[in-house]
Amino acid sequence: MSTTRQVLLQAFDALLQPARFKDHGPNGLQVEGRARIGKIVSGVTASRALIEAAIAAKADALFVHHGLFWRGQDGCVTGWMKQRLALLLAHDINLFAYHLPLDAHPGLGNNAQLGLQLGMQATSRFGEQELGFLGGRIDGASFPSIEALAEHLEKVLNRPVVHVGRPQQAIKNIAWCSGGAQGYFEAAIVAGADAFITGEISEPQAHYAREMGVAFLACGHHATERYGAPAVAAHMAAQFGLMHQFIDIDNPA
Repeated sequence: MSTTRQVLLQAFDALLQPARFKDHGPNGLQVEGRARIGKIVSGVTASRALIEAAIAAKADALFVHHGLFWRGQDGCVTGWMKQRLALLLAHDINLFAYHLPLDAHPGLGNNAQLGLQLGMQATSRFGEQELGFLGGRIDGASFPSIEALAEHLEKVLNRPVVHVGRPQQAIKNIAWCSGGAQGYFEAAIVAGADAFITGEISEPQAHYAREMGVAFLACGHHATERYGAPAVAAHMAAQFGLMHQFIDIDNPA
């Protein structure tokens, strides 16, 4: 089965509501490909490696979190941009990209799906545009220490975790925001978190963690954002009877 590019775009927009967000680049259809779509490949970033994998998988469309176009670019189609665009255009592949709307969706977004993977349930939202999630373990139990929480994260996400905080601090209220959301740490503290999980750490957060007694855990930008794109793409594939394949291009960052 297949559907049209326009119908699929309207469905993505209706689900993710990009007009609600002040974002760093355009959300929606970033590159126009063939008019009818029968197979979607989802991934985290529209890298050359993912585009090449989508071509090999005979995709009609790519659905990603990190697209090609961002505020502050110079607009020149050279180097890596030319190479990626050339591949998409030569193979007539549509590129759909949703950034903050994909982080924020309450059920299928990056943060909701990250919580699901970690066995945590959000009870409230916090921070700018309410991108941060706050909750705890589904069974209501606490983690006895930051080391226990870090061990759990490493097991689920299959990557090392950088953590800063008081070693024997019990952790019950957990905040999380995927990707490069280290700037949300202070808002998480105000919201009442005992620990904050995100993808990256910058220099100030280590000091905040030590001084405020709230644990900070950096689990990798890519590792924390692997779940929203395939969840949304699979949802749309089921709705329209399309084929879907998630392709994870490994990234240590």
